[in-house]
Amino acid sequence: MAVPEISAPILIAASAFCNEPGVDRWGFYQFPVLDRLHDGRIAVTFHINADSARAYGKGTAEPNRGISADGGATWTLAFPTDPVAGLALPDGGRLRAGTADITPKPVLVSELNLPPDRGTVFGTYGNQPYVTYRHRELPPSLQGVPVARWDEAESKWKPERARLDDPELLRASAEGVFPVVWWGDVNVAPDGSLVGLVYPCRLEGAEFGHWHCGAYRSTDGGRSWQVQGRILYRPDRAADAHADRRDGFSEPASVVLPDGEMVAVLRTTDGTGTGPLYLSRSRDLGGAWTPPRVLRGYGVLPRLLRLDNGVLVLSSGRPGADLSFSFDGRGEIWTEPRSLVPVTSEDTQFDSCGYTSLLALDADTFLVAYSWFRQPAGDGQTRKAIFARQIRVRR
Repeated sequence: MAVPEISAPILIAASAFCNEPGVDRWGFYQFPVLDRLHDGRIAVTFHINADSARAYGKGTAEPNRGISADGGATWTLAFPTDPVAGLALPDGGRLRAGTADITPKPVLVSELNLPPDRGTVFGTYGNQPYVTYRHRELPPSLQGVPVARWDEAESKWKPERARLDDPELLRASAEGVFPVVWWGDVNVAPDGSLVGLVYPCRLEGAEFGHWHCGAYRSTDGGRSWQVQGRILYRPDRAADAHADRRDGFSEPASVVLPDGEMVAVLRTTDGTGTGPLYLSRSRDLGGAWTPPRVLRGYGVLPRLLRLDNGVLVLSSGRPGADLSFSFDGRGEIWTEPRSLVPVTSEDTQFDSCGYTSLLALDADTFLVAYSWFRQPAGDGQTRKAIFARQIRVRR
């Protein structure tokens, strides 16, 4: 088994304030996302706002993007104005879908004419109420999938609202606003169609009490999406004593292997406490899924990357941030996690937000971006900071 070569941490940005004692201002200098820019450079965009539905689509007063022209070795700070490359489509076009940065600003519930609600669910973080509605009965502005398509003639991304065909789907308001959220990985399948595994997905009836993840397929370049199947919340109660109290499955990561099989990793950690990561598979582009099995006992926002050399990479965190590798190329066997930041507290939010991002540089090399809340700032104080590392791994 090859031993990964992991570079020293490369600082991208650090907050101007010190966060002792403890970690304050949750949501600031967190949640990094790696992208290739349209001109080939690399960007890491991070959150400098409250972790709130009311912050979706909201800008910042200070630069929240690092840009690198040398493969992540050095970085400069900027506002996120230069366009990202997006997902390359088989027809030569480019699309952005399933990402938080194209999520529209939420609308105040008080300004909406909504249909009868289908019930309220209280989330595990702060007993937050989510008031649910049938997707098909919502106003057009609250239906569909927010996407953006690259306009070559005007050299810019243009927002669209793709049609979403899912008669059973519920969407919810929160914090007095109604966001339109459709987050998860979108993959190009071997047949040229697009397949996304996304959340949140809530259903009426017996499944109402938990989040699930939905698989959707598009055969028209992302202009419409049809539900294929779902990964319903089916926890392993022997592995998780709090399984029945959890919100459910969220933050799915997915990749499509060369033979068309999809591999997905799902989060369950929530306000109830640390929960397992689960793994599931589909051989029919998201229609049917294997029973989810526990992959490890913790983790938020798992990220998956398949390198051209066949190695699968998994990053996650909380506590800390870490990497695992599957040298079988199928995610059947994984290495033990390799930590990227020191874990110094039993509080899983003390050292890092645990959110990571992955980007391939070549067949054997990739970047990982993550947060570290304990960057030394002098006089014994620390700052929240965003870092990257270059990783080389051979099969």
